[in-house]
Amino acid sequence: MNKRIRLKDVAERAGVAVNTASTILNRRPNSWASKETEARVFQAARELGYRPSKTARALRSGRYHTIGLLIQDLTNPFFSTLADELEAAVEERGYDLLVENCRSSLVREKHLFADLEDLEVDGSVLWLSDNEVFRPELATIAEAKQPVVVLGNGIPEKPIPVDAVLSDFTQGLTDAVEALCQLGHKRFAFVSALAEGQADGQRPRLFQEMLAARGIPAGNIDILRTGHTVESACETFAGFLKKRPDKRPTALFAMNDLAAIGAMRAAIEAGLSIPADLSIVGVDDVPLCSYLPITLTSIRQRYKKITRTAADLLISRIEAADPTALPPRQEVFATVYTPRESVGPAEA
Repeated sequence: MNKRIRLKDVAERAGVAVNTASTILNRRPNSWASKETEARVFQAARELGYRPSKTARALRSGRYHTIGLLIQDLTNPFFSTLADELEAAVEERGYDLLVENCRSSLVREKHLFADLEDLEVDGSVLWLSDNEVFRPELATIAEAKQPVVVLGNGIPEKPIPVDAVLSDFTQGLTDAVEALCQLGHKRFAFVSALAEGQADGQRPRLFQEMLAARGIPAGNIDILRTGHTVESACETFAGFLKKRPDKRPTALFAMNDLAAIGAMRAAIEAGLSIPADLSIVGVDDVPLCSYLPITLTSIRQRYKKITRTAADLLISRIEAADPTALPPRQEVFATVYTPRESVGPAEA
């Protein structure tokens, strides 16, 4: 087993005191060392392959220089893209990212949430299955002054008790519904992709209200509940099409792009043409949407703005001289309807 290189070894190689090597390697502003001495210490660290212990560094500085991220499902390209963008944003500020994956399990989510305090991180970004369900726990975190930013969809009636960065689906969904109605669509389906035991949330209700406002009766709207995987969405919509060979929808909205892709595959296997027989709209606008054989129309969430704002809010609270002086802050970004090949006029 290779011997672990210690700070003392770097100091001896560079010919300086251990305290001097520590001050230089941690880039503390109180260093009086010359440029030559600094270069010698960094060169010694490189030659020896020195990597500082995060735990030891945290004991000295009070920080781990690591951010935690709790997300729902790494197999969903929305969350993997979100994690990648957040990692880039915090890395620019000198922090690493530790990802905790709920795997679309509400039981695992509660377990990981309860263990947040045990992570060796300075603060956490949380994409929870339902911020309202966790409101009491978030209030406890706020009282404990733990740096946390929650992400999510929809604007709560009552402000979240911690910093939040949220997507407002009102504009994107409004534009999508308006576009489909103008194309002559009068029968709709909504595929609600959920983890087991998860509530539908705001989007199906908002979808129904918008269609009702445009004269679409409730009987012309089918709400289909399915699991969180692309396979589940495909199976659910395939089963629906078999049961409803006539009076089927001419337009389908899905809760996310994975569900839209699954529904698209089911439609094609049932002999339908996209978009001539069925128009499909997803949500999130993951990069894959632009490269499918039939490019997918989607309602875009603004990944870069969401992640960079989350990083700014969290790190500003971590590094604030008095974090308690900062009240909970909330940033909201509108979603954007992004039409592509999967949407067209309703069949005559």
